[in-house]
Amino acid sequence: MATPTPNSTQRRLEQDGSQTTSVPVGDDRQLAYAEYGCSDGVPVVFLHGTPGSRRLGALFETAARERGIRLLAPDRPGYGRSSPWPTHSVHDIGQVVDTVLDDAGVSTAGLIAFSGGGPYALAAAATHTDRIGRVDVIAGATPPDDREKTPATQRLLAGLATNTPLVLRGLFRGQAWIATHLPPSFIVAQYTAENTVESIPDAAAEVVKEDFLEAFARYRRGAVTEFHNATTNWDVSFDDIDTEVCLWHGENDTNVPISAVRRLRAKIPTAELRVLDDADHLQTLLRCIPDVLAEHR
Repeated sequence: MATPTPNSTQRRLEQDGSQTTSVPVGDDRQLAYAEYGCSDGVPVVFLHGTPGSRRLGALFETAARERGIRLLAPDRPGYGRSSPWPTHSVHDIGQVVDTVLDDAGVSTAGLIAFSGGGPYALAAAATHTDRIGRVDVIAGATPPDDREKTPATQRLLAGLATNTPLVLRGLFRGQAWIATHLPPSFIVAQYTAENTVESIPDAAAEVVKEDFLEAFARYRRGAVTEFHNATTNWDVSFDDIDTEVCLWHGENDTNVPISAVRRLRAKIPTAELRVLDDADHLQTLLRCIPDVLAEHR
């Protein structure tokens, strides 16, 4: 299928059975989102990680159908089929959510976010209280001032995004090319603790690889911008969040240390923290999907 024209809404059926919709935003941009689960189910928006794409929503497909959930998974600006925006911060998520819900014919929805999608979910909860219900953040990123022992790779990516963004775009392009020629374990290893790659089911590993490849299929700007934003103040007023928030986090998450998540929970008046024993970054997502979706019924 050709790339959608900027002023038209187009829908396509993906190989995994999901439907992807591309919606015009402004004069010359498109915002894409995929649907998983039940077409007439309870609406829930899912925000992917950094980097990532709408394709990660496929991990929720079976559980969403079983629980009557209609999962709406957008590509944030500069990922997948969503055009880059001139500027992009956590506060842009309000327009993303509005665009998806309006096109889907939904007035309000729950919100689930994974990893780097966490800041965007909390920003939406603070500013879009009229459209956002319950919020669940799975293995979510934490504010820069709450971090300790940030993995060296993340520090490197953030530094490149800030100081030499063109270099980082080239690195992402090369990494995506390599990933197409290697098994899913090459990507899965980025989200798992040492010696746990083999514990990830093959089907889930394939989705994680597809998610990564789709993230960079057309653009690299989304990831570069978000890695830069990860080093700056979120400027989110946590006191303005009045909806229920649950932070799901693995005890063995080396991507985002749980100590930082405990401090984040203390800043959000309505938040609770659920800790998964013996779970790393990706294991946390896979293990808690059924329980998270059940909370939105």
